[in-house]
Amino acid sequence: NLFEKTGVQRLCNLYGPSETTTYSSWVAMDREDGFAPHIGKPVGNTQFYLLDEQQQPVPLGVPGEIYIGGAGVARGYLNRDDLTAERFLNDPFSQDVSARMYRTGDLGRYLPDGNIEYLGRNDDQVKIRGFRIELGEIDARLAKHPAIHEAVVTAREDIPGDKRLVAYYTLAAGETSVDITSLRHHLQETLPEYMVPAIYVALDKLPLTPNGKLDRKALPAPDLDAVISRGYEAPQGETEITLARIWADLLKVDRVGRHDHFFELGGHSLLAVSLIERMRQAGLSADVRVLFGQPTLAALAAAVGGGREISVPANLIAQGCEQITPQMLPLISLTQAQIDQVVASVPGGVANVQDIYPLAPLQEGILYHHLSAGDGDPYVLHALFTVADRQRLDAFAEALQQVIDRHDILRTAVLWQGLDEPLQVVWRQARLHREALELDARAGAVTDQLKARFDTHHSRLDVTQAPLMQLVFAEDEAEQRWVAMLRFHHMALDHTALDVVRDEIQAHLLGQAAQLGSPVPYRNYVAQARLGGKLEEEEAFFRDMLGDIDEPTLPFGLQDVQGDGQVIEESTRVLPEALSLRLRAGARQLGVSAASLHHLAWAQVLGKVSGKQDVVFGTVLMGRMQGGEGADRALGMFINTLPLRVTVGEQGVRAGVKATHARLTALLGHEHASLALAQRCSGVVAPTPLFSALLNYRHSAVGHVSEQATQAWQGIEILGGEERTNYPLTLSVDDLGEDFSLSVQVSTEVGALRVCGYMATALEHLLLALEQDPEAPLSDLSILPVSDREQLLVGFNASTRDYPRTQTVHGLFEAQVRARPEACAAIHDGVALTYAELNTRANRLARHLRGLGVQAGDSVAILLARSHELLVSQLAVLKCAAVYVPLDINAPLERQGFMIEDSQARVLLTESQALLTASVLRVDLDRVELERLDGDDLALVQSSESVAYIMYTSGSTGIPKGVLVPHRAISR
Repeated sequence: NLFEKTGVQRLCNLYGPSETTTYSSWVAMDREDGFAPHIGKPVGNTQFYLLDEQQQPVPLGVPGEIYIGGAGVARGYLNRDDLTAERFLNDPFSQDVSARMYRTGDLGRYLPDGNIEYLGRNDDQVKIRGFRIELGEIDARLAKHPAIHEAVVTAREDIPGDKRLVAYYTLAAGETSVDITSLRHHLQETLPEYMVPAIYVALDKLPLTPNGKLDRKALPAPDLDAVISRGYEAPQGETEITLARIWADLLKVDRVGRHDHFFELGGHSLLAVSLIERMRQAGLSADVRVLFGQPTLAALAAAVGGGREISVPANLIAQGCEQITPQMLPLISLTQAQIDQVVASVPGGVANVQDIYPLAPLQEGILYHHLSAGDGDPYVLHALFTVADRQRLDAFAEALQQVIDRHDILRTAVLWQGLDEPLQVVWRQARLHREALELDARAGAVTDQLKARFDTHHSRLDVTQAPLMQLVFAEDEAEQRWVAMLRFHHMALDHTALDVVRDEIQAHLLGQAAQLGSPVPYRNYVAQARLGGKLEEEEAFFRDMLGDIDEPTLPFGLQDVQGDGQVIEESTRVLPEALSLRLRAGARQLGVSAASLHHLAWAQVLGKVSGKQDVVFGTVLMGRMQGGEGADRALGMFINTLPLRVTVGEQGVRAGVKATHARLTALLGHEHASLALAQRCSGVVAPTPLFSALLNYRHSAVGHVSEQATQAWQGIEILGGEERTNYPLTLSVDDLGEDFSLSVQVSTEVGALRVCGYMATALEHLLLALEQDPEAPLSDLSILPVSDREQLLVGFNASTRDYPRTQTVHGLFEAQVRARPEACAAIHDGVALTYAELNTRANRLARHLRGLGVQAGDSVAILLARSHELLVSQLAVLKCAAVYVPLDINAPLERQGFMIEDSQARVLLTESQALLTASVLRVDLDRVELERLDGDDLALVQSSESVAYIMYTSGSTGIPKGVLVPHRAISR
């Protein structure tokens, strides 16, 4: 950082390729503000477009390829019409039909303030373990290690099908060696595991091409010493020895120790699948989940061969039994000691134990997040309401207690400590915990105090004690009412179950409890979920849908699917009535559900913000379709999240709707399958998430409120509730019977309101296409609202400046000569030249060149160091209406010669000490005599569209390309 190493007070960072006259964006950084990690905003009369593969604008914050338009765009490449057509394209966003834009091959994304973050080269992206990786980010992080001077990371495939990240580095001054493990740990502090190289190679220096850029092709193949290996200890026992042999063969290493780590040795998702198959062939039973949970050789060997089958009998714990034995628990396998431990946790002991069984699939996931959350818990939800008086509050609490008495899931506790797997134990009796609080109104509104005290970022429920709900309340004397909060855990209730609880409370308040049907035990669903699915059929279904998916869908780059919701914000938007009516009409016309249209629109949003056309996201299923008799009115956690794959590429809109509906319908037949099984059937291996976005489509019809309901809830007013998720991006669609409501939960950095806008626009454009052009490709549909598109294309490109667009560069210079002839124009080595002096010298050289036969449009090569002579030469060539070709004095002679030949230069301007020999006329400026020539302007007619110079550029390898830069690109 120059601010740290120098006393400079201001830095200007300028970005741009030669094809757009070099400088296209800039940012000024002052010392007090610090370094700005971006490339700023467009310079005058320049437009930046960040586009996707369809050359449509990407949303704010989403990576896209940088295209540059405006006055600085060059005319193209010399003698390379094919490459010119490929890189210089018509600008569809300009009102000027002749305008063009240049495709840079660079990646960037817009920051909220309009500055552009540079993300590296498009061709520097690689895909490892299903992730697209920017190698430059790893380079930069590795170079920050104190022992490293330079670093570069590349993806090598020295063995076909075995692509690995390899880090090459040179040591900092004074360093003689560095521990590879320390480099890995250094990267692990700031990078996800999939971006940490498996192999590290020390070099004396990085190889360079003749033009001084990194020569990736010259990076050596790593030897086995470069692979990370832990301290070697020989495998022990037959299983470890067999596994070691398989690992060594798969990973192409000489030996494997019992503490070696599969992924540190270079293993990845595809090799993991091969490993499991090799293990099966060797008679060792395991799956990919076991491998990821036990990735060292010894741990994997110890975990091989586990498994347990579960039967589906009735509850065998009779009321009044004196001891519960293992034979009485057919849904779960426990030792007598473990049963006794469970019984001891229940108040009243064995007499109060009604049942013991395992968790349902989604309960397991929720428990994991409960245990991982620390002080808070994202799955503790609440309903906040006011009550007219204490008598009404007590009536509500008693009605709720009667609902608890009816339903086993509301009398359930969850245990896990000292057990092989988590379980739930149903109490025969469990009293609702009620807590009266005394809150001081002077400290703020009672409702706000309640929400603050029980904020789920720092407040939890004890899930080891039934019931998994709590009623807290306080008197609000200022408003002459009581404020109550019902807190409950998501492991006990889902959205549908809440509706059932509300209806049953209403029945009890009205004295109509006798009309309620028999409660449905939650154990029935647990048995169905664990045994009702046909494993082979489920695996076949998900392998067919996900088998070739080897890359996760991570919208906005969000990948933390284990968050605690602390940086999540929510925004809700009701769709316009007209749009809702069109949605339902369009669905009916195609014979699909409205849910299918929402799923396809959401897939379009995710595709645009993740840069993918093959999208996978989680959809929340009710889980009650195959939950057994009465499941639609049962309490408990029935919902399940499963992946849905939707293609939003070249497929037509109508066909896309039909395909989405068919796949969603097929998914419902497997609603009890586990998410772990579904991911295991894909090419994305855990712990890498298959997706990080959810869609929760739910029916929340708002019907007519009956007089009875009004009577039941008299004096009780619901203020609202809270629903949270650990996923970083969730869309909830409430189907209200006629209208639709969209609720988005996402990080504050992304913005929930913005995503709501994307979804509404996606629905609008989807319907418009169905109505007007149903065969249009899905990829052509935009998700950007008009205001967002206007901001990206116009607002962030507000760079219009007046400039002499019809003037040539030397014409502008000559105007300065006339205006201020005696002013200083240039200083070099302490010698100053006025405008008049510089102009006279340039005119004399121009006449000399004309005398040598240089005509308008001819090329003249210039091989000079920075000096007065360089300025004189450039102006002289332009005054001839010719084109100058600057040659790098430090470039190899072969490269200099190529540029002269390729540009067909008529003359070479240089000095006598230059070693270059060329087959063109050479003028050594330190020996030529020009004083006798006329020093007046030549006044040749020339257009500002004429080429001013040819700048040669190239990548790390390849033939240099000559960029044709016109006068107007400079005078802008």
